[in-house]
Amino acid sequence: MRTSLAPGIYLLRVFSRDSWYRGLILLLTFLIYTCYHMSRKPISVVKSQLHRNCSELQNPNNYSNSTTWCNWAPFDKENYKELLGGVDDAFLVAYAVGMFISGIFGERLSLRYYLFAGMLLSGIFTSLFGLGYYWNIHQLWFYVLVQIFSGLAQTTGWPAVVTCIGNWFGKGRRGFIMGIWNSHTSVGNILGSLIAGIWVDSAWGLSFIVPGIIIAVMGLISFLFLIEYPEDVDCTPPQHHNGPAEDLGTSMESVVGHCPEKESGTESSEYSKESPEAIGFLRALRIPGVVEFSLCLLFAKLVSYTFLFWLPLYIVNVAHFGPKEAGDLSTLFDVGGIIGGILAGIISDYTNGRATTCCVMLIVAAPLLFLYNYVGQHSFGSSVVMLIICGALVNGPYALITTAVSADLGTHKSLRGNSKALATVAAIIDGTGSIGAALGPLLAGLISPTGWNNVFYMLISADVLACVFLSRLVYKEIQTWRGCVNRNGSSCLALTQPR
Repeated sequence: MRTSLAPGIYLLRVFSRDSWYRGLILLLTFLIYTCYHMSRKPISVVKSQLHRNCSELQNPNNYSNSTTWCNWAPFDKENYKELLGGVDDAFLVAYAVGMFISGIFGERLSLRYYLFAGMLLSGIFTSLFGLGYYWNIHQLWFYVLVQIFSGLAQTTGWPAVVTCIGNWFGKGRRGFIMGIWNSHTSVGNILGSLIAGIWVDSAWGLSFIVPGIIIAVMGLISFLFLIEYPEDVDCTPPQHHNGPAEDLGTSMESVVGHCPEKESGTESSEYSKESPEAIGFLRALRIPGVVEFSLCLLFAKLVSYTFLFWLPLYIVNVAHFGPKEAGDLSTLFDVGGIIGGILAGIISDYTNGRATTCCVMLIVAAPLLFLYNYVGQHSFGSSVVMLIICGALVNGPYALITTAVSADLGTHKSLRGNSKALATVAAIIDGTGSIGAALGPLLAGLISPTGWNNVFYMLISADVLACVFLSRLVYKEIQTWRGCVNRNGSSCLALTQPR
């Protein structure tokens, strides 16, 4: 019996057990979403191989048309940038539309089954794009259709993993922990670039097939080992609203790890025994901050995904690197994204200012994007430094909003412990952001023929608009820091102390 143990040993054993399971969930969900992003990245690396400058290569067949012989039809036309942008947009529009629906399913279905099905389908459709190389398919409709179904399948990932993390972790150091955890986005992009780069010059079909197989296998692993709720293994559910002193894993109940179903009459018992109803779309929109952060993410993700899909081709065109070298160099943007996500989480935890942290990083990013376009390609060293800095400032706010902010709003106290709302809130925020993700690459494809400078002006404008939508929340946070009267009528100072 656990009650026969000495109190110190009892606390140590329960804490270690809870911590072990939480560590497992962090690692597993990290790997799951790493695979999702890894399977999205190859298209950006392969683009420069689908349309090349054939006049610089030796023509083994001596075709009369020396400018298009090495290209992959239908992307051998002069309007290849628009066609590639259309392929990107097929994925991103389907992803944006599907995300709003995915959150509804994520609330009502088992996360294990949902993730398994989504990852298996994602693997199939990612591989199908690569099989177009081996099946010698040159019809545009095939690649567009595959990208549409791939985008729909990929929407299963984000609401599911954010909901699972929200089920296991409270609010205290959520920004810091999720800043580290959200590096899966950049790690996935890096792995996707490196894997695609191995075969991009020889057999680009494998650049898609290998990531497709990996995500399908990871789907099976998640089905076997993912644990949706702490209560499923007799662990302590997190407390999302303990007041000013709340912190991840430091409340007495969280450390002790009492099984809530065995503590009749307590608030945690009532929480665990309740089976809350899934909330509606409109009710989720009424949660304070959801609309503002969603619109901010629309423009922040527009910038991030333009880099995700077009940076390797930009490096090839401007710096004149080969496809593999450009793909490898583009990973530095994601290295910066890892740093930026962690810094944004730490700063927002320390200041209790999610909106202000995002806004400051976006404001600083705007002039640095301008500098990268003008001086970033002058030397290899300047390109490396600027890519890391721009990656940190562009992806930091994006990471913070899609993780800590989504979890904060999805566990807002107005929901009274209804954790099922988290999938819907995460889907609304990321779905709105995905509209921007669809617009960015499309606009880049349409604008780039007029010059890359115009693409960067578009990105800078999007950063400024993202800040505008956060202005009301930033003002409220600043007023709070200045000791304004909070909603309960008492004096408050929201700056948290170092932990």
